Amino acid sequence: MANKSIYRVKFLQQGDLYEIYARQVSQGGLLGFVEVEEVLFGERSQLVVDPSEERLKTEFDGVERFYVPLHSVIRIDQVDRQGTPRVSEVEKGKENVAAFPMPLLTPKGSDK
Repeated sequence: MANKSIYRVKFLQQGDLYEIYARQVSQGGLLGFVEVEEVLFGERSQLVVDPSEERLKTEFDGVERFYVPLHSVIRIDQVDRQGTPRVSEVEKGKENVAAFPMPLLTPKGSDK
């Protein structure tokens, strides 16, 4: 039986850093977006409940696939085993991530 890949995807969304695990990550059909499918969560029989993981389970409940804007993705790693998905707040002034500079497109004929 083939070993299925697991990917760790880190991305920013509304001031929070998301770290999730998924079975499939691809460029997808939408230009400028990363497609993430089959989000993985820990076993439901665990006694210790992580509020961050529970928030993610609620947020992604019923979601088959979602798209992350390319400029929000920090890192995608192929890993050996699944870790704990989490959401953490990015402290202002302490983040190590800067937005990738994007060219400013102006309408044709505009001199401004």
